[in-house]
Amino acid sequence: FCRFQREFLLGYLPALAADWLQGPLLFRLLQSRGFLRSQIAALYSCGFASNVAFGLVSGVFVDRLGRKKSCVLSLGLCSVSCLLQLSWDFLALAAGRVLAGLGTSLLFSAFESWYIHEHLERHDFPAEWIPNTFSRVALWNSGLAVASGLLAELVAEGLALGPVAPFLLAVPFLALSGIFAGKNWDENYGKSRPCGKACGEGLRGLVSDPQTLLLGLVQALVESILLIFAFLWTPVLEPHGIPLGIAFSGFTAASAVGSALFRRGATGRLQLQPL
Repeated sequence: FCRFQREFLLGYLPALAADWLQGPLLFRLLQSRGFLRSQIAALYSCGFASNVAFGLVSGVFVDRLGRKKSCVLSLGLCSVSCLLQLSWDFLALAAGRVLAGLGTSLLFSAFESWYIHEHLERHDFPAEWIPNTFSRVALWNSGLAVASGLLAELVAEGLALGPVAPFLLAVPFLALSGIFAGKNWDENYGKSRPCGKACGEGLRGLVSDPQTLLLGLVQALVESILLIFAFLWTPVLEPHGIPLGIAFSGFTAASAVGSALFRRGATGRLQLQPL
């Protein structure tokens, strides 16, 4: 089990590092291309919209194409998106944001789906061991997020390579993840279902369970706040001369501390429980 878990982490963690590297300096990069804030907002919206739209069918798509192929595809889409950030053309940058949205949607669905199938079906490990793997992913992911902000600041400002440098640095991480997964992982598939049927089942599940619907609405509001924050934090802090990569690392470190405090509160003496 430890060997299987290590193979999953070695294939997944470089992709997560690459995803975090693209966060700290995106606004500054687009600003350096001479775009107005309204144009930058439109570019951000392209990425968010493609992520949401593809998210509706990503589960069915991954099951049909194959989860390993979907993992590699997500890494390819993210790599092309990073390379398109070299362009000064608005449409090319918009295409890059769309590809980033598609790749991110696959990144956070295909890898976990692949792991769960391999864990339960191919290796027949106990289901109780799954949280152990994803708790390790969460721990490593927090550390990678903090390190990525510092690394982005180092290559962009410390080495004076500019705000496009973290995007180019992300490409080798994506390639490493893709090569490792392609060579060491087995393919697996899910049940082939019509897209309309799958979406219909999900919609009926929301409508029939008020608590699930309420949870979805609350989560949507929280995510919308985070996405607004992701757009606004750079223009708010930049005029004060605050290093953006270090600020990004501070945000992600605070998020990790909050998660750790909740886990401690939920399992310790306080016995906090979600409503």
